[in-house]
Amino acid sequence: MAIKEEHGNDGLNENIREPLMQGEKDIADEGGGSGAEKSSKGKLCMVYFSTFVAVCGSYSFGSCAGYSSPTQDAIREDLSLSLSEYSVFGSILTFGAMIGAITSGPIADFIGRKGAMRVSSGFCVAGWLAIYFAEGAIPLDLGRLATGYGMGVFSYVVPVFIAEIAPKNLRGALTAVNQLMICTAVSVAFIIGTVITWRALALTGLVPCAILLFGLFFIPESPRWLAKTGKGKEFEVALQKLRGKDADISEEASEIQDYIETLERLPKAKLLDLFQRRYLRSVIIGVGLMVFQQFGGINGICFYTSYIFESAGFSASIGTIIYAILQVIVTALNAAVIDRAGRKPLLLVSATGLVMGCLLTGVSFFLKVHELALSSVPALAVTGILVYICSFSAGMGAVPWVVMSEIFPINIKGAAGSLATLVNWFGAWAVSYTFNYLMTWSSYGTFLLYAAINALGILFVATVVPETKGRTLEQIQAAING
Repeated sequence: MAIKEEHGNDGLNENIREPLMQGEKDIADEGGGSGAEKSSKGKLCMVYFSTFVAVCGSYSFGSCAGYSSPTQDAIREDLSLSLSEYSVFGSILTFGAMIGAITSGPIADFIGRKGAMRVSSGFCVAGWLAIYFAEGAIPLDLGRLATGYGMGVFSYVVPVFIAEIAPKNLRGALTAVNQLMICTAVSVAFIIGTVITWRALALTGLVPCAILLFGLFFIPESPRWLAKTGKGKEFEVALQKLRGKDADISEEASEIQDYIETLERLPKAKLLDLFQRRYLRSVIIGVGLMVFQQFGGINGICFYTSYIFESAGFSASIGTIIYAILQVIVTALNAAVIDRAGRKPLLLVSATGLVMGCLLTGVSFFLKVHELALSSVPALAVTGILVYICSFSAGMGAVPWVVMSEIFPINIKGAAGSLATLVNWFGAWAVSYTFNYLMTWSSYGTFLLYAAINALGILFVATVVPETKGRTLEQIQAAING
């Protein structure tokens, strides 16, 4: 173990320190881009098209997540399901996603990023068809489990693929489109699910999968994955295709190859290896952000928005529609500014807003429980929830996935990414499962608890999370793990 550590640190320091210093010099320049990026400016059509194809997977993710909310009554009535049977149908999605998270990294490492997206799409297609043809609880649950598995794989491979193909000056914005598409799909599913049948809504989930599967024939594989697997010729072809046919890719290609060669001298990482000193900071950052993203209460508040509004005496339908629209708008703004404002400032502003939103909502329930200023309770609750979702969409929704896709060296990216994604899905399940129990224990206490967790999130971001804006993946990983 000691030999590994010495070898890894020496290799990284010798091979990466010089590119890192050069990268910092580039960032100090007004343009902030390498020669390859400058010469290919305006010729990044393939990067944008590849991102569009990949985020069809994100849209599929959102379609799966948003499906159960508008269809509950209709499915229960048509298939004569009890409340407990429908609860299994709703919750089994997260178990499928956890399985997908565990296997996503190894699959993406073994058959490539495009291969992993094909596998994920296949599971989603099979799941949607099973739901469409279901005549009872078992095929319905199997279909939901399959779509959940697809979600789990998509949640890892889409941001990783985008981060690996994008130039450093566009990486944050393009990776943040992942979260934007998820939010948009959830909102669309909620809206159209109120006007079409639950079987027809299941068929709409096939559309993004079809676009993705077709589009994958026309986009290149991740150059970094190709370099890692020793496919040197394909690596150069893919990178040239992404940067433009007239772009000079020599500098970027050399930096990627040097970094890959250094990492290849290290033993292949297993799960326990993630906790070695050289990787520990990356793992703490990636997993920590996922913990604070989920345990700050997002899935409890998201899944039970209508219940919260009703409990506070406000119209559930109006509140939910406003919630859905604001979520999409603010997430779009986040994607537009993430490469200018930086990851860390957005996370700090977002976490601060989450604390404020939780406190406002908690105060509203405190006043209601103690029958104080009852006329102000609905306004406080609505304001608190809307501040919360706007704040989440402004940073904590998208940025942890962006940072997760940036900080892990490629030799541990599969194992570390799977771990971070698994923690995220476990948190999603735990928070959604415990929310009603916490509300029964104390409605205002629930939101004060979430406020405390989000306050700890501010401290974590301020002291542990680095700024990754404007650096190549190799420079980021060398700075963290070198």
